Amino acid sequence: MPLSKLSTVSFALLSSTASAFYLPGVAPTTYQHGGLVPLNVNPLTPALTENDPQLRSVISYDYYHPAFRFCRPEGDPKDVSESLGSILFGDRILTSPYELKMGTNESCKAVCEPIPEYYFDKPSALFTNQRIRQHYNLNMLIDGLPAGQPYTDPTTETDFTLRGFPLGEVDNEGRPAFNNHIDLVINYHKAAKGKFRVVGVLAIPSSRPGAKWKPDGTADCGDSTEGSPNLYLDEEGGKTEVTFTYGVYWVESRTAWATRWDTYLHVFDPRIHWFSLINSAIIVVFLCGMVAAILTRALKKDIARYNRLDSFNLDDLSGSGGEAEDGVQEDSGWKLVHGDVFRTPKNPLLLSVFLGNGAQLFVMTGCTIIFALLGFLSPSNRGSLGTVMILLYTIFGFIGGYTSARVYKSFGGEAWKRNIATTPLLIPGIVFATFFLLNLFLWAKHSSGAVPFTTMLVILGIWFVISVPLSFAGSWVGFRHAVSRRQLRDEQDALADISQPIAPPVRVNQIPRQIPPSTTYLRPLPSMLLVGILPFGAIFVELFFIMNNMWFGKVYYMFGFLFLTYTIMIITCAAVSVLLVYFLLCSENYHWQWRSFTTAGASAGYVFAHAIIYWMSRLSFSSFTSGMLYLGYSLLLSFLFFILTGTIGFFSSWAFVQRIYGSIKID
Repeated sequence: MPLSKLSTVSFALLSSTASAFYLPGVAPTTYQHGGLVPLNVNPLTPALTENDPQLRSVISYDYYHPAFRFCRPEGDPKDVSESLGSILFGDRILTSPYELKMGTNESCKAVCEPIPEYYFDKPSALFTNQRIRQHYNLNMLIDGLPAGQPYTDPTTETDFTLRGFPLGEVDNEGRPAFNNHIDLVINYHKAAKGKFRVVGVLAIPSSRPGAKWKPDGTADCGDSTEGSPNLYLDEEGGKTEVTFTYGVYWVESRTAWATRWDTYLHVFDPRIHWFSLINSAIIVVFLCGMVAAILTRALKKDIARYNRLDSFNLDDLSGSGGEAEDGVQEDSGWKLVHGDVFRTPKNPLLLSVFLGNGAQLFVMTGCTIIFALLGFLSPSNRGSLGTVMILLYTIFGFIGGYTSARVYKSFGGEAWKRNIATTPLLIPGIVFATFFLLNLFLWAKHSSGAVPFTTMLVILGIWFVISVPLSFAGSWVGFRHAVSRRQLRDEQDALADISQPIAPPVRVNQIPRQIPPSTTYLRPLPSMLLVGILPFGAIFVELFFIMNNMWFGKVYYMFGFLFLTYTIMIITCAAVSVLLVYFLLCSENYHWQWRSFTTAGASAGYVFAHAIIYWMSRLSFSSFTSGMLYLGYSLLLSFLFFILTGTIGFFSSWAFVQRIYGSIKID
């Protein structure tokens, strides 16, 4: 049954004392007493309940879907302008027939006069009742602020607001009761004399079969006392007349407009985040300690031995000197592969394309997190996070093209035209094709989450008009970039050809060296399983909260934790990749390029496994479409994570290999 009005108003007054930092984004709107305050509607989305902690669907439906029979404004609802990110994330904001006047209370008012065309017949009743069983929420926006329900965190006993309110409730007998009445408790702040601003919205829905339209244009909202009967939609073939009513109650609040989102931005048990960060930091310290031990002890000792040995006159060495040389070679085998370690790997074109797009993703992700950390991506500006991500990825197409070209040139690749064309088309093409295919499922379900065809054309335009040319320009600069003289063995080589591929610190032998059998843990699959779990272990707690917010429609704003987690993930990927490459080289295996990429990227496999476990524990889909959407988006995100972490692992290993082989003398 619904909460009492008294407790709701008390919660509104208590929550008005909350304070937090200012999130910039949207200029405040000031209203005069009696001025119209717009109430817009957003699609209905599935949600969790206290009695059922599992999500039943991931498909959203338009508020004015014909089956819901909601009242429509005169002249049909009008679209409210939205950003690109807002549209991609499923927002379809429309006007509504609700009339709200600043400071004017309304205890009972009808939304519209019920007409036979809007009665619930059998198909619409079945459709709506199914959505009630799946715990769908209504989403309304008043002055851009979502209407929600009060909730108290049982762990911290903190009061906050959950976005949205239920379409209906399933009673003790398992029958879905339809909510046809809404009480809106709106907090307002007095900015100046005669000027007011909306700072909070609470919605208390209820099911009232006695709500009726009166001939004089007023309404009777029916009985709302505890234990009153509920409104049920007839699924047997009869028509159900429903009168939609609402009440509005204005409560003055001390909450400033700048902090009105604080009650929505709640951290569930922040101790978990701190525990995760401490745990990840311990892993990073341990890994960095191992890398430092290798660099400062083993490698330093090896390099000193090799350089001292090369300074001897080998023809005059005594027997003891030869034994010293053998001892050096047996002590560490990474120098033995100096003539093969910079040999061109298999499929250099594909690897360079992956690395170019990975560098683009890396810079885009870092910049987006920094912008959000500084407060530029306010939840008041709906879809700003998605919009910034798309724009940054588009602009950083130059970085992707440049990186891909430079890597492919260092591999000695000759198909430079294919590299230029493939870099901006392959990975974005896979992402767009997957997104388009999943969007077809939403179109088939008539879901509001389906991206309109015109928006698809806008994305294609941004891709081919901005991103592709920038990638071409970056590739052209990368291929034309002159080699630094420090990368060559002597100045004469630099003067001979300054446009040749990046020269490695040691020469590559013409005949490949035979690779001895590897131990079990250095084989591809075992090493991926062992190494890939460490970066995943650094992020899995924050990943759980991100998935909760993404699938349950909550606001994610813990960008401070996310920034630290992202930094720890980078360090972890770099450290484990360097360790693996060192052990590979010591075992005389010089195929480190793909191994460093795939081993660090193997953490994406754990991310996908986590998504499957999350599905089994937190989700319970009743339709094939919901399962396909979840599985498809999880695969897509895991693929992008594979590219991102693989790129971090490769370039960390590349810097490591360049460093150690540039420190020894080779005759």
